Amino acid sequence: MIVIVNSGGANLASIIFALQRLNISAKLTTDREKIINASHVILPGVGTAAYAMNRLNELKLCETLCTLTQPVLGICLGMQLLYESSAESAADTGGDVKCLGVIPGKANRLLPSPQTNITIPHMGWNTLEIINDSPLLQGISNRSYVYFVHSYAVPITPTTSAAAQHGVKFTAICQWHNFYGTQFHPERSGKIGATILKNFLSIP
Repeated sequence: MIVIVNSGGANLASIIFALQRLNISAKLTTDREKIINASHVILPGVGTAAYAMNRLNELKLCETLCTLTQPVLGICLGMQLLYESSAESAADTGGDVKCLGVIPGKANRLLPSPQTNITIPHMGWNTLEIINDSPLLQGISNRSYVYFVHSYAVPITPTTSAAAQHGVKFTAICQWHNFYGTQFHPERSGKIGATILKNFLSIP
């Protein structure tokens, strides 16, 4: 069974449809037992880290997600939630938002640059620079295009499998043990995104 964690993001339907195009069914759930017993878990996310973490805390899913041993894929904000924190200010503290802390590192805000026409959010197609081998990248060529929508990003770290650049270079694909992440939206990235989803679901 493949599950998609209902984290409240607006991209939930598009992920379900992307999997259906691959003839793969997935259950959208917040049920702890279904998540624990799934073969693969997808954690989507669109919006703010503070909202997403509040929702996961209210659902009492943080510890569950952190202790999963099957393949887990965080998408966009879902990837950032796997890291220790986000520089997005939490409304109640004014400080960084504490995230799941599964992967070492922190998401920082991308900075605009009028001189180089860099605008925020980073929205649209951009290329992947493959840095390290990853099961997600099987059959994917260097400089392949994928679709991004985000204002925060994780710097390059030892967990980075592929990078992209928007003013600065940032992590586009990560891997840490059984946890994987894509800063871009594979469900909106055409054949490349479909291949990445199939690759993830092929991980034993």
